[in-house]
Amino acid sequence: MKYFRAIGIYKFHREDTIAAPPPQTPMTYRNAGVDIDAGNALVEAIKPLARSTARQGADAALGGFGGLFDLRAAGFEDPLLVAATDGVGTKLKLAFNTGIHDTVGIDLVAMCVNDLVVQGAEPLFFLDYLATGHLEADVAAAVVSGIADGCRQAGCALIGGETAEMPGMYGDGEYDLAGFTVGAVERTNVIDGRNVAAGDILLGLASNGVHSNGFSLVRRVIEHTGITFDSPAPFDSRQNLGESLLAPTKIYVKSCLTAIKTGGIHGIAHITGGGLVENLPRVIPNDLSAQLDKMSWPSLPVFEWIADAGNVPSEEMQRTFNLGIGMVLIVHPDSVDQATEVLREHGESIYEIGRIVERNGGPEITIEE
Repeated sequence: MKYFRAIGIYKFHREDTIAAPPPQTPMTYRNAGVDIDAGNALVEAIKPLARSTARQGADAALGGFGGLFDLRAAGFEDPLLVAATDGVGTKLKLAFNTGIHDTVGIDLVAMCVNDLVVQGAEPLFFLDYLATGHLEADVAAAVVSGIADGCRQAGCALIGGETAEMPGMYGDGEYDLAGFTVGAVERTNVIDGRNVAAGDILLGLASNGVHSNGFSLVRRVIEHTGITFDSPAPFDSRQNLGESLLAPTKIYVKSCLTAIKTGGIHGIAHITGGGLVENLPRVIPNDLSAQLDKMSWPSLPVFEWIADAGNVPSEEMQRTFNLGIGMVLIVHPDSVDQATEVLREHGESIYEIGRIVERNGGPEITIEE
């Protein structure tokens, strides 16, 4: 993993100005706020984490200028590459407030790799970008440990990344994250929704909470109620509020890839920002519509709390949160039983949440309460 830090060299040159004398104390990059030695120590600390994600096609070695991946060694013959990038959003604010930093790395991976698998692609490798004002090695290591955990869950290699220490750009104890992933799918196996047809069944895979979308609204609700992050969660007495809300986004890669191999999967939608109402139509042809029954899957207590405590209208909840469904598979009716069996074997909770119908000039999606 390389660590590049741009050194700003400012030249002030005016013919009518006398140059300022040099400072009495020699200037260094360290006393300007950037500690190269700390960055190098971090690289050494996270090398074992990267090695733990090794897979066919990548040995996950760090230290070069770029990461290599061998598609042939990974078993592909005529692949298409699929790329995705994302972040964690304002959920990071909860990590800053609670001091819990090892789960947001999983979120970062999840938000990227779940977007690949909906097209039938297998995630191959992952790169991360962490930017901060002052590098705190223990915090950065915790974040990267979560990233490595997410990569192992997704079966992809952590082959590189960047940590940028930029004094003055971020508040004390704050950082930002971005993730980048590349996957591959055989040309003949791409899932793009073109085979979706009336009569197809919608299988919803349960989420484990808010995942990584809608946290600006969640934080407003918390501010309104005055509850603290170390208080018991109003919707889960087993954890405090911070721990519960920081539950990392579920990674659906291995279960979905296995289900895809059984056949009959015509479309897949990752339910992120925009909820079911905006994400599901993205994989359905314009002449068709999704008809959902809200009573067909259980409501998670966290969403009931958000709606009640914030007086959030139903329509706003639907277009902001996943409401308990993190992924939707559009399946041919003859393949539903087999897909359900495989998904359950991989630990998924599955609900038959609706079906595809002819649109006939109606809305793209209807959700019956």
